[in-house]
Amino acid sequence: MDPVAETQRTLYPYVTGSSVVAVKYKDGILMAADMGGSYGSTLRYKSVERIKPIGKHSLLGASGEISDFQEILHYLDELILYDNMWDDGNSLGPKEVHNYLTRVMYNRRNKFNPLWNTLVLGGVKNGQKYLGMVNMIGINFEDNHVATGLGNHLARPILRDEWHENLTFEEGVKLLEKCMRVLLYRDRSAVNKIQVLYCFLFLLCYTLICSASPALSIFHLLKHIVRTGSEVEEKD
Repeated sequence: MDPVAETQRTLYPYVTGSSVVAVKYKDGILMAADMGGSYGSTLRYKSVERIKPIGKHSLLGASGEISDFQEILHYLDELILYDNMWDDGNSLGPKEVHNYLTRVMYNRRNKFNPLWNTLVLGGVKNGQKYLGMVNMIGINFEDNHVATGLGNHLARPILRDEWHENLTFEEGVKLLEKCMRVLLYRDRSAVNKIQVLYCFLFLLCYTLICSASPALSIFHLLKHIVRTGSEVEEKD
């Protein structure tokens, strides 16, 4: 093998995902992202899931390089497996997973080989809601609502104006829907196929995938999701 190839670094992300938006609501966490994957400026993939459940209590969403996100998921699979092997009745919560990710991102930055992602980590454990974010150089914070990518510029003002502490599940979904519609209109990398995950006080995670026209609300699917706890995919 060429010795030069062994020291190569990711200098520029190739296949990337756009914004992730997440909020705390009264009983848990809501997180949404479109499912587009851009190869440079070409919208190449339209079914990329960028939000994943982590362990029993957490959700992880990612903007940026898709392959680096897959590498992070590999790290987390090993972490959760190691934690489960102790079989001590305890499990990693969202705060522990977020702290782990901040160390991973900062460590890779110090090696001048960063993971080109901005991560959103949310979840519920023992009735406590947690929502935080970490970027590719390890800068991290916790907040009541977060957004990555262009969502940090276009969705955060909406969230600051309309979020409140007693936000219901229905109000939270409508708020995310409003943010995702603005991003669809303004972000060339966004697609009209939306992935929504939520985690609430009963420690369950459900997925909603809605593929529809921008004018069609995803709110009408909520009753089906809450009633059956199943994944719904609506075609154009």
